[in-house]
Amino acid sequence: MRKLFLSMLAALTVMHAVGQTTGDDKNKRYYDINKNIDIFNSVLRELDLFYVDSIEVNKLVQGTIKSMLTRLDPYTEYYAEENMGDLQFLTTGEYAGIGAIISYNDGQVVINEPYEGLPADKAGLKAGDVILEIDGEDMRKSSVKQVSDKLKGIPGTVLQVTFQRPGEDNPCTLSIAREKIEMDPVTYAGMVTDKTGYLHYGSFTTNSADRVKESVIELKKQGATSLILDLRGNGGGILEEAVDVVNLFVPKGVEIVSTKGKVKQWDRIYYTQNQPLDELIPIVVLIDTGSASASEIVAGSLQDLDRAVIVGSRSFGKGLVQTPRDLPYGGNIKITTSKYYIPSGRCIQALDYSHRNQDGSVARVPDSLTNVFQTRNGREVRDGGGITPDIALPQETGATITYYLMADNIVFNYVTQWMQKGKEVESPKNFRLVDEDYAEFKEFVKSKDFKYDQLSKRTLEQLKSIMEFEGYMDVASAEFKELEAKLQPDLDRDLELFKDQIKVMIESEIVQRHFYKKGVLLHQLSEDKVFDKALEVLSDLNTYQSLLQPKK
Repeated sequence: MRKLFLSMLAALTVMHAVGQTTGDDKNKRYYDINKNIDIFNSVLRELDLFYVDSIEVNKLVQGTIKSMLTRLDPYTEYYAEENMGDLQFLTTGEYAGIGAIISYNDGQVVINEPYEGLPADKAGLKAGDVILEIDGEDMRKSSVKQVSDKLKGIPGTVLQVTFQRPGEDNPCTLSIAREKIEMDPVTYAGMVTDKTGYLHYGSFTTNSADRVKESVIELKKQGATSLILDLRGNGGGILEEAVDVVNLFVPKGVEIVSTKGKVKQWDRIYYTQNQPLDELIPIVVLIDTGSASASEIVAGSLQDLDRAVIVGSRSFGKGLVQTPRDLPYGGNIKITTSKYYIPSGRCIQALDYSHRNQDGSVARVPDSLTNVFQTRNGREVRDGGGITPDIALPQETGATITYYLMADNIVFNYVTQWMQKGKEVESPKNFRLVDEDYAEFKEFVKSKDFKYDQLSKRTLEQLKSIMEFEGYMDVASAEFKELEAKLQPDLDRDLELFKDQIKVMIESEIVQRHFYKKGVLLHQLSEDKVFDKALEVLSDLNTYQSLLQPKK
């Protein structure tokens, strides 16, 4: 009896110690939080009172908050009251304005792209138009954000936009009525063969799954007996929309995704809620490194359930879920609250932001440390690095020069000049830039004193410093000089060496001016190896079915 009593006493002592430790830890955490808030308040007050120059308090504090959040992950973000429209646009795809992308170009704010059928397009604004005034207010020295804020407003209100069109002598003024702008999440949907329907799905915004459903129904009416769902470049969005898209093709009551985080009461399992639209139609899903988050839920769950063949390159690997939380004074913080797990039980998060390298960088989870899971049919799939396609095709990487030709608006400005010639583009699929036009483009580039930063050149300079430090320069001097000569920037050489890539960029910009985003997509599909592979898979039902079975 005494022995039992001592055992019970020991157990109670341990439980009390554990409880006390937990309580002490919690009290210390609250103390640390309050202490640091106090320190921050004091620092801000001292700066405001005694710093040699006046400080912009809002700008300083908001910059501090953003800097703090970047140490966590790229998805936990703060939105001040004046930026809440950005958060709304991300989640709903809606705003009130004229429906155009604007950008900064040679010290001016220009129309970069008017969206098809929206107010800017209907009024006649074109890519390249320079915005001079809005409602009589001079915009010549304004930032993109300042112009954007002036263009947005209450639906139905009319604004006067004065602009200068390249190639014309006099400015022009148009009256444009603002509208509620709803971006269509389906870039394009249409038949690509007699039996195969295709749709490109751009973003998982509010009610976007309904648009996908409408598109699939229409494709089936047109005779589609197989489907290509293109999620390339789709960075994700609302998780529930992803579940609803999957539900179009799998039965009611199937688990699609679960979320697990610190607050256990928030953990959820998402099941399909409706009867499917078609649970038999063969599907190929296209993905690339730009497919993330909700896109990966769709691709990954369809893969785990052996409901679709995945073709392309490995997806981004974002397995984190964000929850918006209201803040005082009309602000909001979008916090990463959990990780998601698709039907096989795997989480496809590629980066562990809680374990950074000494320089602050975050490395991908190596394949050797990932775990094997199984699909419904018993195929092996892995966690920790995005969705690996069933048929992997390398994603073409652009040359450095192509990036700078776009970033410095060289391609954009050349196409603006090209458009002034009034040349016709009959079909987005068949349009190709002729050699005479490319020769003209090369001369245009040279006239702009275009310079571009070569990664290879900078890396070579670093290598030279290391070789000199370690004493290898003497023994490898000749080889280094030979390599250095080959890697010197040479504009003529690179414009010819990367001619095919550059021509595609120019062609896409020209096609966009005539046929908008839909036209660009059709143009790119005309020479798309991933798309061609999808058609090949769907043309042979035996091949399609074999890809959904375990390898023997």
